Amino acid sequence: MQAKIISNTGPLIAFSIINKLEILRKMFDQVIVPEAVNAEILAGGDCFRGVKNYLQADWIKKVPLKFPVSPIIIGLLDLGEASVIQLAQEIRVNQVLIDERKGRKIAREIMKLNVFGSARILVEAKKIGLIENVNQLASEMRQAGYYLHQNIVDAVLKESGEFL
Repeated sequence: MQAKIISNTGPLIAFSIINKLEILRKMFDQVIVPEAVNAEILAGGDCFRGVKNYLQADWIKKVPLKFPVSPIIIGLLDLGEASVIQLAQEIRVNQVLIDERKGRKIAREIMKLNVFGSARILVEAKKIGLIENVNQLASEMRQAGYYLHQNIVDAVLKESGEFL
């Protein structure tokens, strides 16, 4: 895959809580977060047990926005998602990592960005040999409290050849 990707809070939390942030490092030349996403993660403090992994990932690049987030986008999405889309436009990166349905839809259909979610990353990681089992890691995310809709899990298990 090897390209830049801008990530929202959710996927970073999902991979942090299962100690698998390295998957993102190996799949992309650069993982970028807008300052709003960084702030959201840090605001989780000690109650977010993956924060330590995130803080140790010094390879994740934090980038400030050059311009305020579009009022239209901020009216539809939370600040993190809106900042991801804004930053993608500002620095001309066409890949974003967003798990929330509404954010994904706006990024893909309106802003024409290439959108990945945590589950899609697991499938792609398996395809290139970084992981052996999508189901195991998706289950770990869910057991740790990260929400992945069952329909999404079923779809990625089918695609990865793991559907029961």
